[in-house]
Amino acid sequence: MKFLFEVHIKPGHTAEEYADAWLRASEIIQRAPGARGTELHRKLDDPNVLIAIASWESKEQRDAMESRHNEQVAEIIRSAAPFCEIRPIGEFDDPQWVVIPDTK
Repeated sequence: MKFLFEVHIKPGHTAEEYADAWLRASEIIQRAPGARGTELHRKLDDPNVLIAIASWESKEQRDAMESRHNEQVAEIIRSAAPFCEIRPIGEFDDPQWVVIPDTK
């Protein structure tokens, strides 16, 4: 499954500031059972908007990670709060439909 959220960088701050916190928190979160990686993308026409995509083996494993409070992750998230607004987009199942271009 995928968990997506959008990040809006506040004026006077940079995406790099958020990315630093995101990397530190993600390195801890990705140690949890079922974690399959995470990506942070910058919007092409607005460098102050990012989208994060975290991959998990199952929703249950992600929910289990969320239910175990990690003070280190919580502190990292609190440290990023002054320079961004985070909007969860939602949880999505792995793709049911995939089209891959023919490279012949």
